[in-house]
Amino acid sequence: MDVAALRALTPAVIGVLVHRGADFASAEDAVQEASVQAATTWAEGAPADPKGWLVTVAWRKFLDAHRAEKARRDREDRFAAQPEPDTVVGVDDTLQLFFLCAHPSLGPAAAVALTLRAVGGLSTRQIAEAYLVPEKTMAQRISRAKRTVRDVRFDAPGDVRTVRRVLYLVFNEGYTGDVDLAAEAIRLTRQLATLSNDEETAGLLALMLLHHARRSARTGTDGQLIPLAEQDRSRWDTTLIAEGVRILQAALARDRLGEFQAQAAIAALHADATRVEETDWVQIVEWYDELLALTDSAVVRLNRAVAIGEADGPVAGLAALAEVDPAVPRHTAAAAYLHERAGDLLVAAELYAEAAEKASSIPERHHLTMQAARIRAT
Repeated sequence: MDVAALRALTPAVIGVLVHRGADFASAEDAVQEASVQAATTWAEGAPADPKGWLVTVAWRKFLDAHRAEKARRDREDRFAAQPEPDTVVGVDDTLQLFFLCAHPSLGPAAAVALTLRAVGGLSTRQIAEAYLVPEKTMAQRISRAKRTVRDVRFDAPGDVRTVRRVLYLVFNEGYTGDVDLAAEAIRLTRQLATLSNDEETAGLLALMLLHHARRSARTGTDGQLIPLAEQDRSRWDTTLIAEGVRILQAALARDRLGEFQAQAAIAALHADATRVEETDWVQIVEWYDELLALTDSAVVRLNRAVAIGEADGPVAGLAALAEVDPAVPRHTAAAAYLHERAGDLLVAAELYAEAAEKASSIPERHHLTMQAARIRAT
């Protein structure tokens, strides 16, 4: 049985049940139950019409779950006499399901969980393991999310920008448990790009592909963090890079620049350099200028300062960094790097040690501690 293919059918089947009269929460539960049954029933091979099979089983499970309620019995009578459709097209329904799961009334964590469950077709257990929380906690989070959007019209206009933000959050979680969330985010973003056909979603997809291409080179055999400048570029996935660049170029040609396109352009310039010395830092600074104009983000200002340090020298980089709020994450680490480039080794060592204390992850803390120790040993 192709598990990925089964998961890909989930949003379309939910859409069919909703159009037949099921509320979203009940439809999602019924489809999940049907998927569990399919995992067993299809062990020896999928039926000729997998989508039709899932619709039939899920609809029966929905009716069974609501047969005791009079209102649900009325709905059952109304729809039971209707013949099964020959096809169950789900393109528009899938896009609406994206919108529903990323509804503005939901917080980021709830939107991510609901998207992975309803659109991605992942089980509650898989999502819980991916986010390192108990399955019961994740089940409660998903149930609350479904209650929140229970009365939202399934065909109401949605905001693709919010969907992109949710998918970007999923991508940044990377890999935990038995689910590769980065790969799942790429799969869902491909789907969204096809459905929405807008250049900024294409830019997000390009950004994901370009970052994902460097994944195997980011960590050493013992899990240590390897910064971009020190990565073995022969380990980068050139196929993903080529695809990302191709998608980005097509998006940029539409001349409606967005922040994900600008981020992808920066990632593409890094990917284009076969050696770190070949990096076009001047053009990267220009793209950071574009990105800053779009977002006015403190994090972008920080990254731009580091890029200026590479393009125009560490003194210029430190001057740009002085204009960034010191409370911005990784500000101290950036200052340490630029001071080291400027030859202020004592200051750099102290700043690396300070940055290590502020690090948000163990690999990052270890890397910064080693940087401080390296300088002190010279």
